[in-house]
Amino acid sequence: MRKKRILLLSEGFGTGHTQAAYSLAVGLKHIAPDVQARVIELGRFLNPTVGPLIFAAYRKTVSTQPKLVGLLYRKKYKKSLHRFTQLALHRIFYTQTSQVVNHLRPDAIVCTHPFPNIVISRLKRSGLHVPLYTLITDYDAHGTWIDDEVSKYLVSADEVRDKLLARGIESNRIVVTGLPVHPKFWSRQTQQEAQASLGLKAMPTVMFMGGGWGLSINEEALSYIAEWREHIQFLFCMGSNSKTIQRMKQDPLFQHPNIHIYGYTHDIPLMMDASDLLVTKPGGMTCTEGMIKGIPMLFYSPIPGQEEENCDYFIDHGYGEMLTSHDTLIGWFKRLQHELNDVRSTRQQREFPAQLLEKCPREVLELINNQMFG
Repeated sequence: MRKKRILLLSEGFGTGHTQAAYSLAVGLKHIAPDVQARVIELGRFLNPTVGPLIFAAYRKTVSTQPKLVGLLYRKKYKKSLHRFTQLALHRIFYTQTSQVVNHLRPDAIVCTHPFPNIVISRLKRSGLHVPLYTLITDYDAHGTWIDDEVSKYLVSADEVRDKLLARGIESNRIVVTGLPVHPKFWSRQTQQEAQASLGLKAMPTVMFMGGGWGLSINEEALSYIAEWREHIQFLFCMGSNSKTIQRMKQDPLFQHPNIHIYGYTHDIPLMMDASDLLVTKPGGMTCTEGMIKGIPMLFYSPIPGQEEENCDYFIDHGYGEMLTSHDTLIGWFKRLQHELNDVRSTRQQREFPAQLLEKCPREVLELINNQMFG
């Protein structure tokens, strides 16, 4: 019997969409080794020269004009893209998508970004007979995700399901799967083991993350944080922010055995196990990983729109709080100094059972099996 083929389509606007696709692909292979799962950032694949330029322009806009990004998000919040816009998007940027699909012959397509979701929906209206599963990678339901051709919506939480229902989506087209996380997150090391594996000291530890694009906390705040280096161990995950990495490594303030500076790394699960507090931008994937690890979170600088919605969700459910001032950090640093056992005890009570971590890939496999053999 032919192996199941699953095509996962993402896009390079931020790193979370593609991270979700790869996490699902690896999860599928982990529980069903006979599955063939292929991840493609569609725009970059079809337009290897123009694609990166567009993504770089988007990144610059997010960094320099976040209010504009938020305005556009809210303006289109309740609307799918106009059919003329969909046609233009397809012809200008995605015109060869049908050739890719015909060549790979997938049994199902999972989209983790609205753009490939729009393009595949358009192909389905033109006669493509492949189930389309739309994995919404945040804790919100923007209008650009929604299309009549979507077979099933895979969503992070009941709240997102309710938002889709309010938009008129039938309940049988929505599955609450949670967001997929890499199988490395399915197990946990003790803090002592994780700290030893990373060559860290056995002391209170705070982890800073800014997503794949790197940390964006201002210089004054970084200098203030470094003043606590005798009492707290800091892990700075800088992603692809090479300029800040170089500047911090050259600054005497950060040249200390309790300060560790990392670029892009695959050790995030281990580093979360080793840490007592996560300070992060509220991206859907990072916050989901932090929630699964049970680590308390402080959120800073949410991009207006989906990251604000993510922030609200995790705060409302007690997984973290906003980093509003130095006083917030002082409070947490003092807690880690004087109430560390209480902080760690509370965290142990929030661990996720393993079966919940596997839910998303198992649900996808079940959907495909039902479609193929039902």
